[in-house]
Amino acid sequence: MSQLADVLTWGFIATLLLTLVLYGSQGLGLTRLSLPFLLGTLFTSNRSLATFGGFVAYIVGGWFFAFIYYLLFLRVGVATWWVGALFGLMQAMLLLVVMLPVLPFIHPRMASEYDGPSEVRRLEPPGFLGLNYGWRTPFSTTLGHVVYGAILGLLYRLPGPVG
Repeated sequence: MSQLADVLTWGFIATLLLTLVLYGSQGLGLTRLSLPFLLGTLFTSNRSLATFGGFVAYIVGGWFFAFIYYLLFLRVGVATWWVGALFGLMQAMLLLVVMLPVLPFIHPRMASEYDGPSEVRRLEPPGFLGLNYGWRTPFSTTLGHVVYGAILGLLYRLPGPVG
C-alpha cells in the first residue's frame, strides 16, 4: 500500500475509533462534549445538519491530523504505538488547554464565560479542560486522542532507506 493510501486508511480508522471513544463517553454519561457537533455548529444553526456536517468535517480533520502525525513520525524516525500515544496526549492537551477555552471567541453560536447566552449564542462554552461539559471530559477526550495516536503509530509503516 502506498504511503498516501496508508495515511488515508489508517487515519480514517483511527478517527472512527476516536469518535467511538468520544460518543461512547457521551452515551455513558461521562461527558456532554461532542467535538463533531461543536465543529458542525460553526457552519450552521440547524442541529441535525450540524451533527451530520460536523461528523463529515471531523473525518476530514482526522485525515488532516493523520498527515501531521505521519510527518511527525518521519521527523522522529519511528512509528510505534507508544510514540503515537504520546503525540495523541500532546494533541489532547493542546485541545483541552488552548483550543476549547478559545473556542467561544471564534464560534458564532457559542456563549463566552464572560457574556451569557443570547438569541444567537446559545451553546455553552467548554471552559478550561472542557470541564463545563462534565468533570470526566478531560479524561475521555485524552483517552480518545491517545487511542487515535496509538492506532496511527501501530499501523503506519515508515519508508525504509532507498538503495
